[in-house]
Amino acid sequence: MARPAWGCVTPPLSIFSPRSGLYTERVRTQKIHFSVAAMLDGGQRRYDPSLEVLGGGLDSYLPAFKTLNRPYDAFPVVGWNRHVETIFASFFRSVPDVRLRRECLRTKDDGAVALDWVSGDDRQLGADSPVLILLPGLTGGSEDSYVRHLLVRARSNGMRVVVFNSRGCADSPVTTAQFYSASFTEDLRQVVAHVSNRYPNANLYAVGWSLGANILVRYLGQESHACPLSGAVSLCNPFNLVIADEDFRKGFNIVYDKTLANALRKIFKKHILIFEDIGGEFNIPLAANAKSVREFDDGLTRVSFGFKSVDDYYSNSSSSDSIKHVCTPLLCIQAANDPIAPSRGIPREDIKENPNCVLIVTPKGGHLGWVAGPEAPRGAPWTDPVVMDFLEHLERGRSKVIASSSESDTVQLCTEGLRHLKCG
Repeated sequence: MARPAWGCVTPPLSIFSPRSGLYTERVRTQKIHFSVAAMLDGGQRRYDPSLEVLGGGLDSYLPAFKTLNRPYDAFPVVGWNRHVETIFASFFRSVPDVRLRRECLRTKDDGAVALDWVSGDDRQLGADSPVLILLPGLTGGSEDSYVRHLLVRARSNGMRVVVFNSRGCADSPVTTAQFYSASFTEDLRQVVAHVSNRYPNANLYAVGWSLGANILVRYLGQESHACPLSGAVSLCNPFNLVIADEDFRKGFNIVYDKTLANALRKIFKKHILIFEDIGGEFNIPLAANAKSVREFDDGLTRVSFGFKSVDDYYSNSSSSDSIKHVCTPLLCIQAANDPIAPSRGIPREDIKENPNCVLIVTPKGGHLGWVAGPEAPRGAPWTDPVVMDFLEHLERGRSKVIASSSESDTVQLCTEGLRHLKCG
């Protein structure tokens, strides 16, 4: 039997010591449980039992993570309720100050998206530095705190970072009668191609949150073996939009629904003149006065992208159906108590069967919250170090492959040279 990977086993007699209090006994029992789990898995299970960790790529990627052996400890009070955590993170998490340089990219349909690069990176980073593309959630952009925190961490680890602001988001220009949707991956496809052409010697990675994660996973599935990305991370992905829509209209979730609908209306009203003379099934008054995301999608989104109804749009835009086709290393992180991305919508079986995928589910975290870890409550979310562990692991692997290929080419050239000398 393999020895436990960490020295956290408490001698059995100490558990039954009369001097042990109830709390100490519980903690020690958890430590024993963890160590036994590690031994049962031959020392390969390097994560705490407070986390749900699974996936067909577990054996390949689990060694990458440096912090999963620690319990997930939600920050007191704030992290005990999913709604409090979600709202706290949205309003009170710090926003790192970063100078960004904006590039507007014209799309094939004459639309436009805004790419925000870290100012000065071209002078400070090499042309082969890995590039990380960030996809914010619905109506989100480069100014959001969760985006800024990961941007700063990735940049400090030598990655070139660019935020992909979808049409209308973060003051991205709207030049056609079309925004973006959970189903539409063409803008992302063009962004990836654009970045790849600019930095042909760099490995490309992407991280998406919420709706951005749904779009990213759909893109990975569509590209499959031909995907130019070297790795990707999905955070707070709703996965199954039909299930997410059901929960979105219940209880306190209605508050989020109204808040997002208000954000969509504001973006829409800025550009309403573009839609003024549009015909067809568009219901401009419904979109302009939408009280829910569903109403906005019914009036505008589903018509723009050719769906017969809102339900048709949601059922055919879910990224849960894409997991089985993903051939790129993919880390998915979800919170079990996420009010917007329900745990029951996670495609666990498909993730288990895909050798490229790993899923981590934390017991708490809310939506885009994860107020836990050393930087809680106002610093970076718990997920950021985990995300970087995964991306750095992939980058090291890619670098080794390139180095190995270069050595092989050098050996081959030397061998051919010797043969030429002998023949001479």
